[in-house]
Amino acid sequence: MNYLTDRKRAQGSGAGGEGTHHHWQMMVSSTALVLLVPLFVFVFASGLGRSYEEILAYYSRPFPAIVTGLTMVVVILHLVRETQVAIEDYVHGVAEKLSLMAVAAFGYTLMAAGLFALIKLAL
Repeated sequence: MNYLTDRKRAQGSGAGGEGTHHHWQMMVSSTALVLLVPLFVFVFASGLGRSYEEILAYYSRPFPAIVTGLTMVVVILHLVRETQVAIEDYVHGVAEKLSLMAVAAFGYTLMAAGLFALIKLAL
């Protein structure tokens, strides 16, 4: 006879306990994007139609460079996290692990390249 409670039988076969943490990460990044995206659109639109020298001078100021860098970092982190959730839901086994590593590597490489280009433009 097995005297396990329903809770004991279900323990270990459900969620991994990461849902709340992921949810808060996504809520914080979404809230940040609500503020950053309109600022970025304003900053980017202000630079349109200018010559190369004017763009260099414009992005050498702190406000446009910081808004652009923050927006890029938050957008890429948000997309990487969301892509990882989709991979965890639909891909399994070795392919899942390889896909998760590839997405993380691509996201951080894209972030590094974007920040390098922004720093190069601003300095």
